[in-house]
Amino acid sequence: MKTCKRCIYHENIPNISFDSEGICNYCRTTEELEKTYPTDVEGEKIFLNLVEKIKKSGQNKKYDCVIGVSGGCDSSYLVYIAKKYGLRPLAAHLDNTWNSTISVENIKKVLKKLDVDLYTYVIDNEEFNDMARAFLEASVPEIDALSDIALVTVLYKAAEEHGIEYIFDGHSFRTEGITPAGWFYFDGKYIQSIYEKYGKMKMKTYPNLWLRRWLKWIIINRIKRVRPLYYFTYPKEEIKLFLNKEFGWKWYGGHHMENKYTLFCDNYIMPTKFGIDLRYVEFSALIRSGQMTREEALELIKESPPVEPEIIEEVKKRLGYTEEEFDRILKLPKKSAKDYETYHKTFKRMRPFFWVMYKLNLVPHSFYIKYTK
Repeated sequence: MKTCKRCIYHENIPNISFDSEGICNYCRTTEELEKTYPTDVEGEKIFLNLVEKIKKSGQNKKYDCVIGVSGGCDSSYLVYIAKKYGLRPLAAHLDNTWNSTISVENIKKVLKKLDVDLYTYVIDNEEFNDMARAFLEASVPEIDALSDIALVTVLYKAAEEHGIEYIFDGHSFRTEGITPAGWFYFDGKYIQSIYEKYGKMKMKTYPNLWLRRWLKWIIINRIKRVRPLYYFTYPKEEIKLFLNKEFGWKWYGGHHMENKYTLFCDNYIMPTKFGIDLRYVEFSALIRSGQMTREEALELIKESPPVEPEIIEEVKKRLGYTEEEFDRILKLPKKSAKDYETYHKTFKRMRPFFWVMYKLNLVPHSFYIKYTK
């Protein structure tokens, strides 16, 4: 296969193209992001300006920003950054009842030492499991979208309840990369349409991101989502060592592996059934940021994504699948968001509006690019 000469993206990656130098469009997009979001002195200057705006917006309030925490490296370090620059964050956590023990302990250790309050939203265990079964029956690759959508909703809910205008997102394109356009699509209507078709319970505790509710949060409440890690070089391995030394934080084995269901989705179902290996995204990002060599990545990608057999068995047991039923799930014909109802057509019609929202920092640039085209 034709492969990018800089990263490890190849010709089977959706919507990929190569220039005359053999460099893929995702690497070129990263170059543009580097210019837009500089680091070092210039990046800190921009971030300090943002900090002043956040402090001003949070005057006479207990908190001035919300940070989603999972016990992972990115979110843990983001809480530290917020406190370091004199902010008063409220940590928010979505509990889908599949947290690993390590992640729970990491959250406790970091927040206790930094003296940060925690806002936790718990989804009913049976309801989440029923929704998980519905997405497996729907046979789409966005099986972990349930957690992604719910987390965003919880962050907005926490911000609204406490009158906070800023949400910190722990994403860093330098370590997490750019997910290929065409691998995934999900929104609140997509969640609803699949659950209405395959679910057996009512959606009572699941915090879905309905369009009208979201528009209220960004237009009326003026809640903004920002990504502070974009302004830091963020050497991942060094950060892990720092967190361990400073807080007793522990590494959980891999990207997004702090949650057992996410681990099952990312490292087993997606590569096994859909041929999607998210390590291509992570490794390529680390290559671009100089934290991994291309040769190292090409060797590591030959190995199967790490997932313990015990995790797979736990998922089968908790979701109530026999071996035969689980095998049937794996063999179902593959589908995509195009087979179900979504907000995509609405988002495309509203593209000029979302362009303005992006310019006002009320929606992420990634949303404008991926969802309105």
